[in-house]
Order: sequence, then C-alpha cells, then structure tokens
Amino acid sequence: MKQYLELMQHILDHGVDKSDRTGTGTRSVFGHQIRFNLQEGFPLVTTKQVHLRSIIHELLWFLNGDTNIQYLVKNKVNIWNDWPFQSYLNQNNLADQYPTYSEEWKAKMKEFIEQVKTDDEFAAKWGELGPVYGHQWRNFEGVDQITQLIEDIKNKPDSRRLLVSAWNPKDIPVMAKSGLPPCHTLFQFYVAEGKLSCQLYQRSADVFLGVPFNIASYALLTMMVAQVCGLEYGDFVHTFGDAHLYSNHFEQAELQLSREPKSLPVMKINPEVKDIFGFKFEDFTLENYDPHPRIKATVAV
Repeated sequence: MKQYLELMQHILDHGVDKSDRTGTGTRSVFGHQIRFNLQEGFPLVTTKQVHLRSIIHELLWFLNGDTNIQYLVKNKVNIWNDWPFQSYLNQNNLADQYPTYSEEWKAKMKEFIEQVKTDDEFAAKWGELGPVYGHQWRNFEGVDQITQLIEDIKNKPDSRRLLVSAWNPKDIPVMAKSGLPPCHTLFQFYVAEGKLSCQLYQRSADVFLGVPFNIASYALLTMMVAQVCGLEYGDFVHTFGDAHLYSNHFEQAELQLSREPKSLPVMKINPEVKDIFGFKFEDFTLENYDPHPRIKATVAV
C-alpha cells in the first residue's frame, strides 16, 4: 500500500489549501492514479486497521440496489449514519439544539439509529438517502447497469463499453440536498488474457477516511465480478479528481505515514457463488491481516 501512503504525503507536501462544502477546509491535489495487481494480495491498508465488515456489507448493499441505511445499521455498519441523521435534525428544526459532534448530538444519534434499526416506518422516512449508488447501479433511468455489465463481460469481453456510472445529472440536485452526490462516479472493466481489471474514477476523495474503503471495495467488486464471469484477477486502477486531506486529519495522516506498511492480506471468496447478486457476508474470508492500530478521525458532514 505504499502508493496510497505516497499519495497522502504528496498532498501534505504539494497540495493547495482550499475551502469545501463542509466548512472544514482541505489540502488538495487534482489528478492522481494508483494501481494494484490483485494477484499480489488484497489491497487493504495495513498502516491502520480498516473495518472490513463495513466494506463488505456496504458493497452488498450497493449491489442490492438499496438506498436505506436500515440494512447497514442492522449489520453494525455505521458509515452512512451522519448524513440522514443531520438531515433529520435539519428538517425537524433541531440542528441548533444538537450542535454537530457535541455530546448531545452523539446521544441523539444513538436514539436515531436505534429507531431506524427497529422501526420500519421511521426508517422508511428518515433512513432513506435518495437515489445514491445502489439506485444508480441497479436502476439508472430504468437500466440495471450491473446485470447488463455481467452479460456484456461474458458475451462481449473486448467491448470498450463495460461501464457503470453513478453520476446521473437529473438526480444530482436531489442528492445534493443531503450532501451526497456520488464521489466514486464511474468505473470501467477491461478483459485481457483471461484477466479482469477495473478502473474507478473518483471525482472527490477523502484520502484519510474514505479512500482505504474505496480501494478495498472496488478491488473486492472486481474479484467478485471476475469469479462470476470465469476470469482471473487483473488490476484495480484508482484514478482521482480532487484528492484531499481534511484539515482536521493532518495529524492522523502524519501518524499513519510514520508507520511501516505490512504484507498485504489475502481475500478468499466462496468459489461456489456464480451469481453477482448471490453473495452473502459469510462468503468472504480475509486471511493474514495484521494491521497497525486504528486511528480515529471525524468525518466531515
């Protein structure tokens, strides 16, 4: 994962300090690319612990076309909670009463998540994120892009149209109301010599918190698609637009950069699964993951 650390150091050394939507401030570079050979190991960051449960469940959630956080919170995945909760506060005129990340905000968040988990009617109203990734992947103006992708890889492997887009201009204003236009906007697959590779274009990348998830998620997706299409693993290529560190992540980034990367783990996938929609959490086993300790940081909402 040295490429990831080199990107982080590059941003600290050469990035431009910019304002951003959240008001936190970032240090940013524009245009960068990293590449991982998936036959050399699973690209999960080792210089801090990354929560694999969240990555797997989120990916299954995307593939299912789901856009409500209830499935995630029921599976102890909390990475999407901040946005619907903040929207709930805003729409109920409670934002001033519960300042973001205050102790009162955190306590109210716990109540909110518990209600989303147990109350289907409440979850349907307040746990819905709108037409985000899962919707666009499975129902982009009526097109199931994932089903079409699998069919095309199997039947037209040399096609240059093996694409999935999450950027639907019609839906951007709707998603923008909750601050959630898609960051990982488009990915393309490529078949050569019996191997499947994937390139992701990410328009906006939170390099400390988000990018380790994005790398692992799309690497895993590539492996899953390769398996159901009868192909070997190729490369995962990650291309960035605005790659940034939030100003309240600088110290954490420096700590992570002080650590020596360890050997990559190995991801084992149940070989019996041949349907991209047939995977379950139990079908994935990560071996030999020995990361440095977790580094806490606050997400910018």
